Amino acid sequence: MPFAAQDIRAARLHLQKSDPVLKQIIKQVGPFRCKVNRNRFESLVHSILSQQISGAAAKTIKSRLALATEPDGLTPDALLKFSAEDLRYIGISRQKAGYLQDLAEKVGSGQLKLQTLARREDQAVIDELIQVKGIGVWTAQMFLMFSLARLDVFPVDDLGIRNAISQSYGNGSDLERQELLELGASWSPYATIASWYLWRSLDLPDA
Repeated sequence: MPFAAQDIRAARLHLQKSDPVLKQIIKQVGPFRCKVNRNRFESLVHSILSQQISGAAAKTIKSRLALATEPDGLTPDALLKFSAEDLRYIGISRQKAGYLQDLAEKVGSGQLKLQTLARREDQAVIDELIQVKGIGVWTAQMFLMFSLARLDVFPVDDLGIRNAISQSYGNGSDLERQELLELGASWSPYATIASWYLWRSLDLPDA
């Protein structure tokens, strides 16, 4: 389900009241616009594909994979029809091909039940997802934020988040991890919304 309008309003009010720096960022960035990918399998595939490559490269590979899986779409069965060499031809590294095949096998066999994750707590979702090869805490957090629309996720190890905080809170200097966690705690229960605004702040003209 998408982020509820009332939650977004409450989040903006809370963040503007609790954090003067974020208040200015919210003013500059404007309305919260975040799309939720309801296709949970596709969301995880895309997260794996996006690891350690540029956004442009990831977009190209996603488009190729989408074209290759037509007309059935990106499903576990469709993905398992490809060999590692087939996926390499699309532009997916051998390592990531292994990750995708492991994900497809676990979802296809029912070992990983994506449809039940929405009923579980954030940490339980993370614990479940990291059993898949190639899915770590960061990827699981992205899933919580952009597939399950969880409101209070703070990806403290995300490079973009750290860069945005360095620019906006540290005058260009990196904050210690404990400082980052304390800052994130002040945004609770809307750390997801705060994180989205921090990512968008990197696109501002004076960023």
